[in-house]
Amino acid sequence: MAVTIYAEEFVSPVAPSRMFKALVLDSHNVIPKVAPRAIKSVVFLEGDGGVGSIRQTNFADGGRMKYMRHRMDALDVDKLYCKYTLIGCDVKFDKVEYVVYEVRFEARPDGGCLCKMTSEYHGKAGEELNLEHIRQGKKKASGLFKALEQYLIANPDVCA
Repeated sequence: MAVTIYAEEFVSPVAPSRMFKALVLDSHNVIPKVAPRAIKSVVFLEGDGGVGSIRQTNFADGGRMKYMRHRMDALDVDKLYCKYTLIGCDVKFDKVEYVVYEVRFEARPDGGCLCKMTSEYHGKAGEELNLEHIRQGKKKASGLFKALEQYLIANPDVCA
């Protein structure tokens, strides 16, 4: 099984604790408000957000996907770190077995943060992953990150 790793970093003027809370701890409430035309809801199928929890993101009607399910594998609130795995969705992936994500936030001297995100795409045996499809997905994720950042800047009481 081939593993393709995609790493990226984002700089934000928002404090790391707020970004972590909005993107990880309270994302089920915040993300649908940030991107209502793309994400209908985020619900817990198991657990309450801690390790072992399973969360389902339900996408807006008319898109390619209806839902995605993720399992929280590791969570360290003090270190602003989480690791989770894509465990299912309604669209069949021909070449990908599963995807593991790691996200960590670090403080910057200006009061903002550096977000480090790593995605490990575990391909099915004998399959070659399409890097362009991965880049397209990452572009959408970075757009969501920037939209979340703007939402937090415009709403300083959210995730404070």
